[in-house]
Amino acid sequence: MTMDKSELVQKAKLAEQAEHYDDMAAAMKAVTEQGHELSNEVRNLLSVAYKNVVGACRSSWRVISSIEQKTERNEKKQQMGKEYQEKIEAELQDIYNMFWSCWTNVLFPMLHNQKACSLAKTAFDEAIAELDTLNEESYKDSMLIMQLLRDNLTLWMSVNQGDEGDAGEGEN
Repeated sequence: MTMDKSELVQKAKLAEQAEHYDDMAAAMKAVTEQGHELSNEVRNLLSVAYKNVVGACRSSWRVISSIEQKTERNEKKQQMGKEYQEKIEAELQDIYNMFWSCWTNVLFPMLHNQKACSLAKTAFDEAIAELDTLNEESYKDSMLIMQLLRDNLTLWMSVNQGDEGDAGEGEN
């Protein structure tokens, strides 16, 4: 059964109250996929959902990182910690990709890919410039996210360049 926008928004609000942010994010993703113009309330719900989902993953990553540092003398435990940390990083990447999909494909479909890449690169560069102002813990968390963003930005720019090459081939 497919839910309409108002039902999905209500589900997201209920998930927020229950602190089930994964469910909230899924409901908000479904809202964006319906292609409706989003009100401020709905955009705020989308933001809250992803902020909390990412925040929970970042918190888990910090805990595992701390445990991994404390188990330096036990290679087996350290390896388990590293593998779990990589699992969390993959989850963060999936969350980011889902949010980016909402952002580029639904919320701002009128942006040309090249312009979107340019805006993303500018925002990335500005964020990198601010990293030196952070304390050590925030710096580590931010660096992880920035690495994921950099990887995606590199991918998008290469895809965009490929699209331009394909478009140019048909013009002759």
